[in-house]
Order: sequence, then C-alpha cells, then structure tokens
Amino acid sequence: MTGKRTRIINDPSDLVPLLQAFGSAVHKKVFDELSREWHTERELVDLFGDEAGVHRSIALLRKSGLIETKWRVPEPGASPEKEYHSTYSRIQANFGATMEDLSELISLTFMSDEELREATEDLQKMVNKGNRSLSNLSRELGLSQVFIRGVAKRAEGLAVRGQRIEPYEEDF
Repeated sequence: MTGKRTRIINDPSDLVPLLQAFGSAVHKKVFDELSREWHTERELVDLFGDEAGVHRSIALLRKSGLIETKWRVPEPGASPEKEYHSTYSRIQANFGATMEDLSELISLTFMSDEELREATEDLQKMVNKGNRSLSNLSRELGLSQVFIRGVAKRAEGLAVRGQRIEPYEEDF
C-alpha cells in the first residue's frame, strides 16, 4: 500500500532534510497534501499559489526520498505529467551520535543559505574536481565529516552515497 512504509534512519545526517522539510510551512503543507493523494506540481501550485515554494518543496522531498514519482496518463492529445505521493507514513530512528555532532547538524539545518554559502561552494568545487571521499574532503576543508554530510544533504547539487559525496541533478 503506497505511503504506508516506515523510513528507518541510521545516519544522524538524515535528520537535516527532515528538519528542513518540516521546519517550513510550505514544505509541510506540500508533504501533508501528498500524504493524502497523488498530485502533479501544477495541481500543488493551484492549491498553494506559491510556484517557487512548491518546486523547492518537491525537490527537497524527492532528494530526501520522502516522495515517490510516477507518470500520469494524460487525456488524449495532452502531455504526460509527473505526479507525486509521499513514500513513508512513519519514521524510526536508530542511531547514536555525540551531542556535539547532533548540535552541529541541527545548527546547520537552520542556518541561512548565505551562512552556508562558502562551505557549500567549496564542497561543490572539490566534488566537481573529483575529490569525493568524505575523509579526504573533511581533511582538506578542515570540517567534520558529520558537517560535510549535513551540508551535502542540504545542498541542491550534492548527494551522500556511503562514504562519498557525489554530484546530484534533479530530473524534473
């Protein structure tokens, strides 16, 4: 049954996109609506009236794996559209973290984009040049691995893949 699965979190950095999603009124409204039924982006914009906010919400929720996508079969002569629905209805957290790591993750979650701009740009440059190892990035940037994982989870153009940071592109 769609949307009735449990999301298991084993890495504390997975809290970053969750806290971002549910710390924003627009993201929460979009998620709540997608928990009820399937919608296209256009339908969500019609419901909430905030095209940029809805687009950012879908991008964040997709990147964090909280919504799923399928193609809507169009009326004859119309173009198909992607529609979205929530993937999970429950969460189970199973991780240990130092208070220092947890406070760092919560802090970076609520930093403004401007406050994180330099760290995000430096990380993206290094990843684009081929330096993708979490331990190498941590050493070269002088930042903790937890912080780098959190920044990558938050950044639009980056994704965490095990012990590596990879480029990430949306496929809207």
